[in-house]
Amino acid sequence: MARSRSKTRRAPHSYPAGTLIVHAEGYGFVRTAEGEYFIPAAKLGGAFDGDTVEISPLPATSSKSYRKTAGGASRSGGRPAARVVRVIERAHELLVGRYEVADPFGVVVPEDPRIPYDVFTQRSASPDVPDGALVRVRITTYPSRNTAATGVVEEVLGEAGKPRVGIESIIARHKIETRFSRACSEEAEGLTLEVDKALLKGYADLRQRCVCTIDPTDARDFDDALSLDYVGEDETALKTAVLRGSEDLPALQGKGWEGAASPVWRLGVHIADVSAYVPWGSSVDVDARSRATSVYLADRVVPMLPEKLSCDLCSLRPNEPRLSLTVDLFLDDCARVASYRVYPAVICSDARLTYDQAQAALEGSAEEEGVPAPIAQRLAGLSRIARLRDAIRRNAGALDFPSVEAKVSLDAQGSPVEVVLRKKTLATSLVEQTMILANEAVACYLVSAECPGLFRVHERPAADALAGLIPLFEEFSWFERVDTTKFAAGDPFALQECLAASKGRSEADLVGSLLLRSMKRADYRPTCDGHYGLALSAYVHFTSPIRRYPDLVVHRMLKACLYGRPELYDQEVSALRWLGRHCSEKEREADEAARESQELKLIELLEQHVGEAFSGVVSGVAAYGLYVRLDSTAEGLLPVRKLGCEYYSFDADLHRLVGQDSGRVWRLGQRVAVVLSAADARRRILEFRLAGDTVR
Repeated sequence: MARSRSKTRRAPHSYPAGTLIVHAEGYGFVRTAEGEYFIPAAKLGGAFDGDTVEISPLPATSSKSYRKTAGGASRSGGRPAARVVRVIERAHELLVGRYEVADPFGVVVPEDPRIPYDVFTQRSASPDVPDGALVRVRITTYPSRNTAATGVVEEVLGEAGKPRVGIESIIARHKIETRFSRACSEEAEGLTLEVDKALLKGYADLRQRCVCTIDPTDARDFDDALSLDYVGEDETALKTAVLRGSEDLPALQGKGWEGAASPVWRLGVHIADVSAYVPWGSSVDVDARSRATSVYLADRVVPMLPEKLSCDLCSLRPNEPRLSLTVDLFLDDCARVASYRVYPAVICSDARLTYDQAQAALEGSAEEEGVPAPIAQRLAGLSRIARLRDAIRRNAGALDFPSVEAKVSLDAQGSPVEVVLRKKTLATSLVEQTMILANEAVACYLVSAECPGLFRVHERPAADALAGLIPLFEEFSWFERVDTTKFAAGDPFALQECLAASKGRSEADLVGSLLLRSMKRADYRPTCDGHYGLALSAYVHFTSPIRRYPDLVVHRMLKACLYGRPELYDQEVSALRWLGRHCSEKEREADEAARESQELKLIELLEQHVGEAFSGVVSGVAAYGLYVRLDSTAEGLLPVRKLGCEYYSFDADLHRLVGQDSGRVWRLGQRVAVVLSAADARRRILEFRLAGDTVR
């Protein structure tokens, strides 16, 4: 007799879930709450790199068999094997690939090697696309075990194999919007600068004030400008300096918060008044809100605002009147804030300086760089104020991580030419400190006036994240002077001590990088919860409304305080919470895309130097090898098999590999001499081998 089935309802099976990271060779990894799993190429189940997936662990015997295959052990890193059961969320709606004619189909072969599935399109739907063209395709059906991926060609980008192909793939991967809506473009083109109308509305006329902008050499949008004037200690002179005798003009005022003495300096921070052109709910606003930020890629800028605004009406170009939202900060001789005023104004920049020009002027070469004497004199005063402000922030517990930014210079075709390393200078610090001060003043006003806004919030790091660094840092003798209890608790002065103690050593950049990774990421919120890294109780982003949407929101809130609430004010205020989340997510995507684009161009540049020797620092340690970071910031893998014939054991706690026979140790922060053995930009691969002994 047949066995009857149990009527007991089975509980639904719960599978581990996580984000799939696919390697260029076809296999992948998924990190879940239960641990990290190795996904063989044959077990991807139609999932793409970046997809959120559910996985099912394979039997232990299967995991062992995968590790026994050629290269299996180095690929899996000893992780258990699993297969993708279901895709929860897709990371890709658009792909960039090479179009191949195969009537009746047009087959799109993805440029990203981490996407191992071709996309089939109907040739009849796009008959004019030439064979071999680079196209952007929208996926309509994702692949499964029984069906291929299908899609629709949305745009022909050019000829495949050209230098800009990789960046197009990054744009598609991160879903970066590159076209403005027709309504947005038409609205932007109809906007005009109306200085007289602004003055009648109450804008202060500051066109006689000595003002300049300081930006990177390749900048096209200038959204912040600076001025500095000595106002002395005379009460009458100070009142005259406030607004050229026009104290009745609308302004938001606040007292200092640092116990300042009588003010002697008026520091003006003048920010492009984007809100004058982009009210909430307008067509330009809808597009800007969706983008939330400009994206700075290696070969282009994808702007938040149409060029008519970002590079023309709102850009504080020299010798042209522009509308601004100005913050005047009245400082004593120790650069402490005595009071401040925020108000709309008409300004006219006297000079557009690059950081190099400003630095040269500060070093005494103003005439050689063509910097006018009045500007050079003010730069010297601004630099002194910046140094004093930096000391005030550090005394309050602010953290300053060492950083080197690599920017790859490209030729007209988009091919890499050289790497330019950007480090902090007097000129960059001058701008940074003045912008921080203006942002803090605006935040203080919003809080004191109980005015809504989007605040920039940075939480204290988690104790376990910092505690995990202690065993590693204890490998360095200089860490003995750091109080580990305070360090683990996130005491900013203990972290300052750690950074100071490692300064000048080969591992200094690595220490700064590891500390930075242990920090929580700052985000945007409608609540003022303080900024840990800057040691500030109140902080907003106010100084870059051309490229950051939260700054535009803050401008609108200030304008509401000045002129009264606009018609859609309540609608915008009610949206602040989701706007904060949206802008934070878009910022992360933009940063990741920018980083990937620079890494891509670095690898393209290094493709020309395979076989050459380099000096680098061990920036990561894994069971399968060492990650080595070159002085150009390019990072690649030195496989464990190229460290010698002996077996190396992996110490995960101390981030090191130890030779079983020789006892030789490879650890984080160690400087090594390597030879570049492979560089493949399409597969995003850099691989090294040792070049003799470790560089001491």
